[in-house]
Amino acid sequence: MESFARKNDSAVSSCLWVGTGLGMVIILSLNLPASDDLRQSEPVVVSPSGTVLTLKGAVLTFACLDCMGTLTHRPYEVWRDPHSADDGDRTRKRKLVMHSPSSSQDMGDHQFAVICSEKQAKVFSLPSQTCLYVHNITETSFLLRADVVTLCNSVCLACFCANGHIMTLSLPSLRPLLDINYLPVTDMRIARTFCFTNEGQALYLSSPTEIQRLTYSQEMCDNLQDMLGDLFTPVETPEAQNRGFLKGLFGGSGQAFDREELFGEATAGKASRSLAQHIPGSGGIEGVRGAAGGVIGDLTRARIALDERGQKLGELDERTASMMASAEAFSKHAHEVMLKYKDKKWYQF
Repeated sequence: MESFARKNDSAVSSCLWVGTGLGMVIILSLNLPASDDLRQSEPVVVSPSGTVLTLKGAVLTFACLDCMGTLTHRPYEVWRDPHSADDGDRTRKRKLVMHSPSSSQDMGDHQFAVICSEKQAKVFSLPSQTCLYVHNITETSFLLRADVVTLCNSVCLACFCANGHIMTLSLPSLRPLLDINYLPVTDMRIARTFCFTNEGQALYLSSPTEIQRLTYSQEMCDNLQDMLGDLFTPVETPEAQNRGFLKGLFGGSGQAFDREELFGEATAGKASRSLAQHIPGSGGIEGVRGAAGGVIGDLTRARIALDERGQKLGELDERTASMMASAEAFSKHAHEVMLKYKDKKWYQF
């Protein structure tokens, strides 16, 4: 970042912020050659600034705010391939693009450095390196992801905790704005891929092939329907063009006709013999209702008769089964009597 590397520095310089797993923050000064020609030959000198800041837990993210509390974006340099054959022999110059007022005269005489770890967040004033605000985010769990994002023309610190809570803190005051239980982390894929973006959005991989998108901003939620894409653009059906006589005569293309248009009463004046005609009955609606009622009565009587016939058949089956059981018992008893008196003489009875 472009920031104050040492205490009581008068100007910002290129710095490398290094965070460790033990909560130590070390600032290294980067001395770049001033000229583009020397940049190709002279190396970048990296030297420790002596500034060490401490937090509780492993460091997750850094951010730098100007004196007005606006997020200072990191400068970048446009990369060009030196071996590319495009643009002929035109001289290619490297250009440093600054997206923040950090190097201008309107920067002010101090900055706010935002540092967030797994347990707490701190805001330091640079170059005095005074700790202005401290907030202990969690004691029983730890943070998986923390990002400084823009939301509603302001800046906030968005955090995702391992217990599933999504929290936002205002900057630079670190006041809690949101704390909601969203999703307990049961899959390490969520922990590895969860990230926050600007305007109150977040993304993570819910499966190897699916991206889950969520929002924690009411403004973004209200405008969500307007942001959805369309598979097609609705267009009104155009009116049919008038077919001229010459076009119909020499067009060469067939025209589809309806049977009613060719043989109906509208065009021919009278019905064709092959078409069915409706002949109304003499009874009218009352006759139809009476016929329908008679049919319903006949169906009801037939159904009752079928039910009675089924009952009689059931009773007949029961009587038949009873007679068969009685005949079988009588046959068995007669057989026993025959065996009993088989070998006896007439005088033994």
